[in-house]
Amino acid sequence: MTFQIKAIFSRRGFVALTATLVLILMTGLRIANPDFLVAVRELTFDYYQRFQPRDYQPAPVRIVDIDEASISDIGQWPWPRTKIAELVDVLMELGAATVVFDVIFPEPDRTSPAQIQAFLPAGTPDHVIKSLQDLPDNDESLAETIASYPVVLGFAITDKSTGRVPIKKTGMAYGGADPVSILPPFPAAVPSLDILQESASGVGSISVSQDDRDGVIRRVPLIMSDGTSVYPGLASEALRVAQGASGLIVRTTSASGEIDSGTPAITDLKIGAFTVPTTATGEIWVYYTPDRPDRYIQSKELFARDKHADLAPLIEGHIVLVGTSAAGLRDIRATALGDLVPGVSVHAQALEQMINGQFLNRPDWAEGLETLTTILTGSLFILILPVVGSLGTALIGVAVTTVLIGGSFYLFLEQGLLIDPIYPSLAAFMVFAAATAMLYFLTEREKRFVRQAFSQYLSPDLVTQLEKTPDQLTLGGEIRPMTILFMDIRGFTPISEQLTPTELVAFLNTLLSPLSDAIQAEGGTIDKYIGDSIMAFWNAPLAVPDHAGKACRASLAMFKIVEDLNARDAFGFKARDLKAQTVKIGIGLNSGDACVGNMGSERRFNYSVIGDAVNVASRIESSCKAVGAELLVSEETRAQAPELAYLEAGEIPLKGKSEPVRLYALIGDETYAASEDYRKLARIHDSLTSAVKSGETGSSATELAAARKLAPALSTFFDRFEDQIINTNAPQTENSATS
Repeated sequence: MTFQIKAIFSRRGFVALTATLVLILMTGLRIANPDFLVAVRELTFDYYQRFQPRDYQPAPVRIVDIDEASISDIGQWPWPRTKIAELVDVLMELGAATVVFDVIFPEPDRTSPAQIQAFLPAGTPDHVIKSLQDLPDNDESLAETIASYPVVLGFAITDKSTGRVPIKKTGMAYGGADPVSILPPFPAAVPSLDILQESASGVGSISVSQDDRDGVIRRVPLIMSDGTSVYPGLASEALRVAQGASGLIVRTTSASGEIDSGTPAITDLKIGAFTVPTTATGEIWVYYTPDRPDRYIQSKELFARDKHADLAPLIEGHIVLVGTSAAGLRDIRATALGDLVPGVSVHAQALEQMINGQFLNRPDWAEGLETLTTILTGSLFILILPVVGSLGTALIGVAVTTVLIGGSFYLFLEQGLLIDPIYPSLAAFMVFAAATAMLYFLTEREKRFVRQAFSQYLSPDLVTQLEKTPDQLTLGGEIRPMTILFMDIRGFTPISEQLTPTELVAFLNTLLSPLSDAIQAEGGTIDKYIGDSIMAFWNAPLAVPDHAGKACRASLAMFKIVEDLNARDAFGFKARDLKAQTVKIGIGLNSGDACVGNMGSERRFNYSVIGDAVNVASRIESSCKAVGAELLVSEETRAQAPELAYLEAGEIPLKGKSEPVRLYALIGDETYAASEDYRKLARIHDSLTSAVKSGETGSSATELAAARKLAPALSTFFDRFEDQIINTNAPQTENSATS
């Protein structure tokens, strides 16, 4: 049993297990097919088209463009329906096979006599009203014209109910499953006026399949459903009417002779003499050519009789789509080539493909093939990695990816097939990466064990150094100049009494984490956390130039962090209306020689610092409250970082020291030290100090008020002057700081 367990969890077993789990995950992700995978796949197909656009082959398809110039000449859109009727008459006179409108006429013509009559002011003469009533209705005139020719009108899909439905002009037959059960139902439609639809030879949807992710038109619906009936798209209806066919034949995967993947899907559409492969939901993938000027005729030219002779060869026998490129009419679309084209151009290109047989096809079995390829490539990597190693597997992976992408692009060029090579390649890479990472993990686990074990109490820099030179993991130390910091939370006992143990730990973590980050950001090393205190030092284990200055700047940053945490009520004291509303800290800094190194026993030791300089730093921190300053530094620290802003804070006696230690309150950085406010404050402070020492405090009250005005935050620091001004002979305790 023990042998079996060891075999299963051997290095090779762990690697294979990890790779297999990743392969299962990647296969499941491919089956789920989330939107971001669809986006990557379709972007891949876009680049195929950009690299090799469809070769343009002239087809009997033409666009009559309602462009800016035509609107400028003829008038504001929408034009009167009589003008539209005239346009249809001209196109049919020039020999158009079919006139197809990529526009909708959903409302009565505002220029019709009946519409004008409704806006006439009261008191309009009867003969004027009668004259309008005798005039023919514009919509009826257009309906009569449409009824005389093979004309296709459009309707648009919308998500808001209009209470109207398109009129079906197309017969629908199907082989296999009923398309209504396959097609996603559209919620509502905006059709043209019933009088116009009834007169038309065909009615089709002008809506295209815009991708919500990036707005690119990649597919055009050839059929669609409202959940009850099946309607044609504009391109398929145009092709049907142009041939004089009565209906469309839809074939699905359950039809005889079709490969059935288990999920009903539409495979193709028969339109008269043409068979068009479709997506599972009845769309055609648009295979674009760059937009061409020779597809277009300006609509204004059709109203110029002298140009008809030149236009006749361009229109005769053609399916003519009427649409707009005018920016103000908002029918500009993005294509897979990255171009912006009029929406009518998308329908025209779909028609060209159907007529010339130039199709892109993503068959129903493509999903299954891609999933199978994902499994096979991933399995190949799992099998060969232990045999040929990481480098050999990587080289084989490059070859496999090249074959997949090359094969996919070949199928695109030769067969118009859209097969995704990216995801199987990505899945194989992820399997390889996971297996290699696990192999690295197992090979380097001893080194990681050292890092994980010692990083709990050593600085990151020291851990890195120990990884490179493990022989340093011995007892011993060295004397070097250092700066030591002690930080303590003021009033910690009252705070802790208001909190539960869990809340107290959360409070300490919230405070100490950013304070520690500030220390490490300036190159400091955290020695230890002592309850509510931090001990840190600079210039070990690695040399830190300007260690005193960096320690001072880290300390100033720590006070800003505490100020910000209090302002945001990060501890929740104000929100809970606790007695302690804010948190305060005190910091003491000292610079001097100290012994630093690995200290402890042979089995358990810690990298720390000891010495007289450390004791002085601790004593300085404990003197903050007596002095009335939040941040005190020794004279040695001030001498090594003279560019900052300080005020003398007196002296403190130390046990075992014959001379007291002179202290300075650190109150700002270099910018503040260079300011006029600081210079004034320093002059006043020096004057107050001299006055107290000499006992001549006659004008000191005025200077004290000025000092407090310049630095309100130091009010407590200046309190000691107030006491001494009142009674310069007041006795001093042994432990009090004296000026």
